[in-house]
Amino acid sequence: MCWPEAMTPVRMQRVAIVAPSAALRNALLLVADAGCIEVDRVEDALPGPAGRRLHRLHTAPAQPAALSDTPPELDRFEREARLDLLVGEAQLEERAASAVRRDEAVALAGWCPAGQVARLAEALSAMGGALVPLRAPRGVDPPTLLRDGGPLRRAFSPLVRTYGTAPYRDLDPTWPAGIVYVVMFGLMFGDAGQGALLLMAALVLRTGRPRRLARLRHLWPFLAGAGLCSALAGVAFGEFFGPTGVLPVLWLAPLEQPERLLVAAVALGGVLLALAHTAGAVNRWREGGAARALSATSGVAGLALFLGLGAVGGGAYLRLPGLAVAGAALLLVGLALAGAGFFSATAGGAAGVLQTAVELFDAVLRIFANTVSFSRLAAFGLTHAALGQVVWRGTAALAGRGSWGLPAATLIFAVGTALTFALEALVAGIQALRLEYYELFSRVFQSLGRPFRPWHVPVRRTEVPR
Repeated sequence: MCWPEAMTPVRMQRVAIVAPSAALRNALLLVADAGCIEVDRVEDALPGPAGRRLHRLHTAPAQPAALSDTPPELDRFEREARLDLLVGEAQLEERAASAVRRDEAVALAGWCPAGQVARLAEALSAMGGALVPLRAPRGVDPPTLLRDGGPLRRAFSPLVRTYGTAPYRDLDPTWPAGIVYVVMFGLMFGDAGQGALLLMAALVLRTGRPRRLARLRHLWPFLAGAGLCSALAGVAFGEFFGPTGVLPVLWLAPLEQPERLLVAAVALGGVLLALAHTAGAVNRWREGGAARALSATSGVAGLALFLGLGAVGGGAYLRLPGLAVAGAALLLVGLALAGAGFFSATAGGAAGVLQTAVELFDAVLRIFANTVSFSRLAAFGLTHAALGQVVWRGTAALAGRGSWGLPAATLIFAVGTALTFALEALVAGIQALRLEYYELFSRVFQSLGRPFRPWHVPVRRTEVPR
């Protein structure tokens, strides 16, 4: 699979399930067992016999829904407390009630992954039915199904899922979002010793232990990535459970060179914002064509504004007039493109011009604020280093105080390290998430889609009583 395909959701096909009226249940059994079609439903459809029985029982099934491969015997299901089969029949009745009937034929519309259409069409044709490809309704986007790219993708996917569902036409940001998150976390949690603890926790989680956390096992690569980035940042900072002197400083000591760390954090933020604008431009193009991509502040116009402001500032700071002039020209292009987009959304006239001016000012101000917001990478990195220094100095001060000094120093080091680890891991995790969502995803997405929810109820072989 080439990377452009891997960065886009699964292609969906609008389909119609067509079958003779007498074969509708068998067709729905096949669709339910295949579990690859999201079947349209009529929301206000009245419940069928199975649905009314469930409503009367007021009891939740102990097992997931299932369907019987034989004609349903609702009395027996109720008598034997087979609530799973009753729930399955109620769902089947709900889909059947949504079917369009014409003479002796019935049809149901839905969405199916394009790669599954041929296989399901062949299975339906064997029972006298058909799966007919349809043109997508105008103004309706298909549901989004993201590709399964293995353990790393499954570990990173909660980052995007928690924010929302990527629109069907947009790029899938799962991989970049996961990488960016662990890098930002590592800069704020830069300590080789504590990063190694996260790596060990990830390896333990991979084994499925403790059992109560077994459902989180798929997240172990995410935790391992955060631990690895933290350990690498700690090696660069010379931090190993604080400034213990175990590691030499390879790049900078945060508390001794805070300005350099601040510049690096803002520079990293600038690179990430430029990439977010680029992804946003691609998404706006896929959503609405060239005009939308050019005029959107989350697209080309915003990228031109951002790069233009950066070039003007860099040229002034470095005393490079050529860079400043080029930046000013790019800034004017961005203002013109964004202004055209803002003005087209107004009623025109003087009020439209005033509204456009206000929105342009707000766009420039937000670009500046979003860039400066990445300084928190340095700020919380400094906080982590400062707490580590406090713990280490307290430990060193107690270590030489007679026979009681060493046990006291050990206790201070253990408790202080545990508190620092817990507090800073929580803070770094929240702040990295905040930067990802508010500064980056707000440019990548302008709207959200809806997830693909196929109807999947397994068909069970049931014996007919004699």
